[in-house]
Amino acid sequence: MFGRWLSNKRQSGSGSGGAFAGLTMPRSAGMISCRVLDPVNEPVQQAQYVVTDSGGRKVLGGETDPFGRVLATVPVGDYRLAVTAEGFTPFHASATVVEEGHASLGDVRLQVSQPPQLPAPGDWEIEPTHSQIGFTARHIGMARIHGRFNSFAGAVRIADRMEDSAMHVIMDASSIDTNVQMRDDHLRSADFLDVARYPTLEFYSERFVHRGGTRWGVTGALTLHGVSRTVTLDTQYIGLGHGLEGEARAACRATTELHREDFTLTWQTMLAKGIAVVGSSIAIDLDIQIVQKT
Repeated sequence: MFGRWLSNKRQSGSGSGGAFAGLTMPRSAGMISCRVLDPVNEPVQQAQYVVTDSGGRKVLGGETDPFGRVLATVPVGDYRLAVTAEGFTPFHASATVVEEGHASLGDVRLQVSQPPQLPAPGDWEIEPTHSQIGFTARHIGMARIHGRFNSFAGAVRIADRMEDSAMHVIMDASSIDTNVQMRDDHLRSADFLDVARYPTLEFYSERFVHRGGTRWGVTGALTLHGVSRTVTLDTQYIGLGHGLEGEARAACRATTELHREDFTLTWQTMLAKGIAVVGSSIAIDLDIQIVQKT
């Protein structure tokens, strides 16, 4: 399978001119195109699109260009196009591509979606069984190391006004797990987390900022290695649901990036000791479910 993303070219219709003028295409291929617009006919930039084949396998994907267009070259066959954008209802359509043909879906108008219902005011707690706090770092600036904290707890107080809510999360530093015992022991040592002196990592926030749609910024103080720094979690609120016993649940995903030097875990000190194990930037990923306290 192969694909080609063509950007910053003006489209002048569904014929062979305009964006397709001068384009050489394999005989066994054709094109899929559309223009993605909002309800007032403005182009939706950086909308995500995915093209899948008749078996449901992803062929290619990308983002709409500054004019809201999708232009993709694919082998002959039947396809499904999915377009998603923050704050809009997803769009799905089918297209059949013939040899040297152009399957144009024309103008696609996305409809504004209703934001998911927020959790009810009150006290909630993180449900560890269905939550994960993970991280990704570079090993000596090359391969990625994936890890997680296996033991953590947290509480969220949802206010009548969501922006006035607060959360407190505590992670057991000794529960760090990268699936390599020798490396985990080293990360627990005084060279890194120093769990004997600093047994926990803590995050506390009283600032929830709505960034539009399902996006929120949750800003607070992260205390790690005895040092506190301000950190903002880029958070996507997924919505409400119910567990097997009917209990109310809410879910979100969040990411942020930490720099070891901010927490006195200095690169220079480790190099002097001959310890170049983890890169200076660490990406944090959280998948969190909370349940309402009864």
